[in-house]
Amino acid sequence: MKKMKLSWLLLALAFVGTSVNAAELKIGVVNAGAVLDQSPQKTQALSRLEKEFSARGKSLEAKLKGLRADQDKLAKDGAILGADEQKSKERKILSDQRELKRLQDEYSEDLSIRRNEELRKLEQKIAQTIVDLAKKESYDLVVYQGVIFASDKVDMTAKVLELLKAQK
Repeated sequence: MKKMKLSWLLLALAFVGTSVNAAELKIGVVNAGAVLDQSPQKTQALSRLEKEFSARGKSLEAKLKGLRADQDKLAKDGAILGADEQKSKERKILSDQRELKRLQDEYSEDLSIRRNEELRKLEQKIAQTIVDLAKKESYDLVVYQGVIFASDKVDMTAKVLELLKAQK
């Protein structure tokens, strides 16, 4: 029983000691979602991706329109075509559908890879900005992700966004 009381007393003293030390710490919190959504670098990255992939996207749209036109033509002319010619056109349409599906999958995969690359670059830039700000303003601890609540007193999201906007 005495050991249990002693354990509780030591635990309580540890918490008291921690809270005294925590009062001396300068702690900051950055809202990761807000920084990612509001940074001008995100807009620039999305613009780069759009430019990079717009030609392929337009090409896929054109191929889809062509395939639909071939399907419509076959539907209209199917009754007057011979059986061999109709089968041949159906095979061509099926082959074109497979090719279009493959191209669309490649496009989606490439876009996803590039989006992730741009996101990683942006996250690195944000992290470096946060570290620079923390060093400049002598923060002891900065929490970036996984925060459920932070008061305005420790929230440094606005400062980080200001620095990112200045870096454009």
